[in-house]
Amino acid sequence: MSMATSVQQFVEMQPRLAWRRSLLRWLVRVVLFRFVFRVKVTGAENVPADGPGILMMNHISLLDPVLCLGAVTNRFVIPMTKVENVRNPFLAPFVRWWGSYSVNRGEIDRKALTNSIELAKSGQLILIAPEGTRQVGGLSQPKDGLAYVATKANAVIIPAAIMGAIDWEQKLKRLQRPEIQVNFGHPFRFKTEGRARIPRETLTAMTDQAMYQLALAVTDENMRGIYSDVSQAATEHLEFVPVSAPESD
Repeated sequence: MSMATSVQQFVEMQPRLAWRRSLLRWLVRVVLFRFVFRVKVTGAENVPADGPGILMMNHISLLDPVLCLGAVTNRFVIPMTKVENVRNPFLAPFVRWWGSYSVNRGEIDRKALTNSIELAKSGQLILIAPEGTRQVGGLSQPKDGLAYVATKANAVIIPAAIMGAIDWEQKLKRLQRPEIQVNFGHPFRFKTEGRARIPRETLTAMTDQAMYQLALAVTDENMRGIYSDVSQAATEHLEFVPVSAPESD
């Protein structure tokens, strides 16, 4: 998405990007998933085929967004990417061709929030890393942006846990194929009880409960970070949604 493109224009152009995304996803799944890495996808049945959705991703490597957009096959994932990637000569062509949208980290980016809300409202599946930056030591304190977007769009949230991607570059240098898993957890919505505005403290509580659901999807218990004690997971702000029958990858 270019700086000159309005939110409405970006939403309206989504159908026109389908052929590009189909081609790129096919390349990711054939080249990266089968030949460069050994990627195992589990819980794919937890991703609804339509409707407002947010993939809630832990962030441990540069590969994470690509892994998510390749792992979801019943619809397209639209990643939010840091603005630096749009200026990166190696990543920028992929980012632009896929049709990602950028966010300025370290500040409240109103346009990125509006993009996220309007995309989700229009029935798209967007990708958000609630921690903001890579956390190789395990899950850490998130920001409240995900809860804000999800409540405004009434979006279904799907935890997307990535394991095994931290040291992929070193393994490739040693001519080893990294074994990576992408696991999708049980989808849920936040309970808004009809409120248009959610108090800040409630958004924080919602985010905390969502992070525990992400922790449950992280099968490597050593990577759950500050959410490692999943017995503390609360759900009073969450409403779980039914899932479809499992599909083979």
